Parts: sequence; C-alpha cells; structure tokens
Amino acid sequence: MNLNRTGRAALVLALVAVVAMAFRVSWNALRDIARTVGADDTAATLYPFVVDGLMALALVATLVLADDDRKFALRVLGTYTLASLVLNYVHGLVPELHGATVDWGRLADWDPANWALVLLATSLPVGSIYFGSDLVAKVLHHHPATVPDPIPALHTNAEESTETIGYRSTPDLPESTPPPALPAAVRVPDPVAVDVLKSTAELKPPPTAPVPVNPIVRSAVAAESVRARRATGRVPAVARPTRSRRTPDQLLSEARKVTADWPDAKLTAEGIRLAVHTSPVNARMLRDTLRAERAATAGG
Repeated sequence: MNLNRTGRAALVLALVAVVAMAFRVSWNALRDIARTVGADDTAATLYPFVVDGLMALALVATLVLADDDRKFALRVLGTYTLASLVLNYVHGLVPELHGATVDWGRLADWDPANWALVLLATSLPVGSIYFGSDLVAKVLHHHPATVPDPIPALHTNAEESTETIGYRSTPDLPESTPPPALPAAVRVPDPVAVDVLKSTAELKPPPTAPVPVNPIVRSAVAAESVRARRATGRVPAVARPTRSRRTPDQLLSEARKVTADWPDAKLTAEGIRLAVHTSPVNARMLRDTLRAERAATAGG
C-alpha cells in the first residue's frame, strides 16, 4: 500500500514537471504573439497564463465532473489546446516575431489569415473568463454520485419475494362479518318432582298477558330445556309442606261437597282446583269423575 502511494506521488510530480517545462516553451511564443496584437509588457507576460492556465483548469475539471459537464470540460480543453498549438505554429513560421521587428498587428502576409489569427489571439482572454467561470461553477456545484448497489438484483428479488409472501398471506375475500352474538340462554330452573295427588297450599297468581319473547331466546330456552336434568336432592324438612297429604278418595269426597250445587257449565278443572286447592292434574281427574257421576245419575 505504501509503495502504491509512493508511485502515485512520483507520477504526479513527474507530470507537474513536464507540464511546467511545456508551459515555459509555450510561454515564449504566446508572449511574442501578445506583443504583436497590441499587449504591453505586463499583459504579454500574463497572456500565456490565460491560455495554458485555462487548459490546466479544464483538465482538473474533467477529473471531477461527470456526464455532460465532463464533456463540456473536455471540449474546452481541446479548443484551447488547439488554439495554443496554432499560435505556437505561427510563432515558428514568422521569424520576425522573435525580435519584435514585425509590424504591429501583422501575423501573416495574407490578409484573411492575418485577420483570423488576430481574432483568435485577442478572443482567447475573453473566452478564458467565460469558460473558466463556468467550469469553476460546475465543479463547486457538483455532487458525487452515490455508489450503486453491487447486487441490485438480489435486493429486487428479495423485495419481490416479500411482497409475494405478503400477497399470499392476505385472503382474496374481504374479512367476513362475525356472526351476530346470540343472547345468553336463559336457564330454566329444574322442576321439582310433585306427586300427582299432592295439593298445593299457595294460590297461583292470575294469568297475565303474554310477553313477546325473542325467537332466538325462545329457541335457546327450548334447546336448554330438552337437555337431561340432573337429579334433584332431598328437599329440606323446613321446605316441606306442613299440610297432610290427601288421598284420592278424600279429594273426591271434598270435591263432591263443594260442587254439589254447581251447574254443569261451572264444573271445570280450574274451578275445582281453586275450590279444593289441588294440582291441575288432580283437578282434571276430579272434573272427569264428577262429570261421569252426573251423567250416570242423569241416565238412571
């Protein structure tokens, strides 16, 4: 690595030396040309820096700029190199220029050639101002391009694969609407086993108007009610009725006494149930028995 840097430094120094010597050779010719076209001693001394100096500036610009700006710097470098070559060539063809014995403003015997040479020599300083300023502005505003990705294809494939996976994981159809939440099922309390002949002491409240029930709740209650019921435990003693259980004959005898003066239309299961204080099942049984007795009595 140190050898590489040393070699580069030696190459740059050698280039600077060669350019300096070439400039010294060209400086003599360009100074005599400037005197011939009317420059004084100071202007003639600075004239070679105007021409060959811009060539050096254009060379540096070509190493920094890129694309169209670099092409522009190369064109400037080529143009001023060609102009310097032409003026050095004229200086070699006209020996009078070396001793400053030539007429003022005369670079060639042929008038058209002389006019072209004088125009070239006098326009180079103006061109140096314009092209030099433009090159400096381009160099100052130049931003080095970012280093390209060495493996763009790999990243592209990776991105494409990620997008593909993302697309495959996304369902084709929009998200389905969740089903409506059903209300919680109303659990019906487990029925207590009641003996057919057991009477109830409490009177049931009168029937009220039916309350509309949601069909969903009704179906949920129906589905819950058809499930198998667990066996109930023994009823505590304090919860048992204190009234003695009546036999079917006692119920029938009591029903006969209560309904002795009832007309047949009033002899209903609900009326017997309320009068005797028994269960609906027993009331229907008593109704059927009493009606059968009255039918038999009427027929005898």
